[in-house]
Amino acid sequence: MSKMDNLRAMREARYDKAAARAKQAGGAKPAPAAAPVAPAPAAKSPAPEVVADASAEELCGHRNMSGRTCTREKGHAAKSHRYS
Repeated sequence: MSKMDNLRAMREARYDKAAARAKQAGGAKPAPAAAPVAPAPAAKSPAPEVVADASAEELCGHRNMSGRTCTREKGHAAKSHRYS
């Protein structure tokens, strides 16, 4: 085996362990978390109208390493982003 094969095997083993740990520890947690999230949007009917207005001027949303987001329009042709 080459060095890269060893690294790949170690990475896959680490991923499998993390996935198994998430299944064991998080088996009961996702169901309660999903239940409160689903009723909230149904209860607030005015909120989707606001989101629809915001989608008319959607921004690129690209994030740089420091967490700032691009303020250009979505799908802009410019190669660079403008962050704020």
